[in-house]
Amino acid sequence: MQKHLGLTARAMALGLMGTAAAAENRVDRQLPNAPELAAYGDHAVGMRTLEMTNPDQIDILAIDPAVDKPDEMPRYDRPLTVEMYYPAAEGAEGETTFKTFLRDGTTEVTLEGQAMRDVDPATGETFPLVLISHGYPGNRYLLSHLTENLASKGYVVASIDHTDSTYRTQAAFGSTLVNRSLDQLFVLEQMAQKSAEGAEFAGLYDAENTGLIGYSMGGYGAIITAGGGVTETSVGYTWGGPHGTLGIHQAGSDSHNELPDPRIKTAVAFGPWGMNRGFWDAEGLAGVQIPMLFIAGSQDDTSLYEKGVRAIWENTSNVDRALLTYMNAGHNAGAPMPAPQESYYFNEDKGFNISEHYTDAVWDTARMNNIAQHFVTAWLDNHLKGEAEKASYLDLVEDSNAGVWSQAEDGTDKEDHSYWRGFPEGTAKGLMYETRAAGE
Repeated sequence: MQKHLGLTARAMALGLMGTAAAAENRVDRQLPNAPELAAYGDHAVGMRTLEMTNPDQIDILAIDPAVDKPDEMPRYDRPLTVEMYYPAAEGAEGETTFKTFLRDGTTEVTLEGQAMRDVDPATGETFPLVLISHGYPGNRYLLSHLTENLASKGYVVASIDHTDSTYRTQAAFGSTLVNRSLDQLFVLEQMAQKSAEGAEFAGLYDAENTGLIGYSMGGYGAIITAGGGVTETSVGYTWGGPHGTLGIHQAGSDSHNELPDPRIKTAVAFGPWGMNRGFWDAEGLAGVQIPMLFIAGSQDDTSLYEKGVRAIWENTSNVDRALLTYMNAGHNAGAPMPAPQESYYFNEDKGFNISEHYTDAVWDTARMNNIAQHFVTAWLDNHLKGEAEKASYLDLVEDSNAGVWSQAEDGTDKEDHSYWRGFPEGTAKGLMYETRAAGE
């Protein structure tokens, strides 16, 4: 394994440079007050683009909801682009900049991180697989601060461009509602095939040991994939899946009862959408069958909090689950990368400043990213790698403000020390971490 402490130190220095770092559109910023597990791992990171096609899918966009249901649904071969991040071979060197489009769908920008384009993967070790699913709209790079961070710690990450749901392809919402979980499961199967004996990435990762991370509509899809079924009411929405096409995800349906795929062991959902619009109820959420970490802002005005993400967490009743809350943060809590410099302008067509898609009114984005990296690392290391010691980073007093820092001169914890593990003294502020066991 290649140690890249120099890269981490460089990222730290860039984080301290403030404006200069933003000008470079870096996605790998590590602030001086970042919690312990946010730091990049021992692996150099590679990235490469994969093109996939899911054949014979219902073409939601070709269905007119205003006319009678057709005898046969129109079908098409659904294209999906996936960005794969992976531990790179020792000594690998490559380009670390990449291009993407802003929320406006027209402005192309250059981002930079630590992942190197198209370098050889590491050998001699098999890693867990993680799928990442963006919001509506979004793209496969929206959570790039997390994708390459996880890859540096020994994960292979497949981040999906969801057709009809990216900045460049955004189309009728019904396609996202119907296809989001289907895309996640299809990419899992494709990645499994690519890791089989004799295949391109044989031995690199174990698709039988997979985690799923979703943001907003990606979180909605993750709940379905984890076994949560949508309501009968939501299947009938005229603005949703046309002619009942969402019924494949309805709680109790034969198709939905086949979930979850046993290869997916856990899921993380940032600001999952749907409770606020009647897509979930206690019965449907009771179908979730894998442990889940929910991450939310207490002032989320998109998915809502008390009647949104928190209600989802409360009603996912048959599994162990946790809720990390950024107090006073909005819908962007933890998930989006830092706003590219070019996004700081008011777009007349959209009616808002494009940077608002990435930023928060209260929290610094890099700070939110570092906290998310810390908690997601602890969660996945515990559930996918079986590192039981990482569970101690998740055994916390609920209110971070209530933690007591009490250490002896030699740095050992005193009996009354209750400060959040991994957070430097004075930095665990404005957060809540709550847990519920299955059956609660």
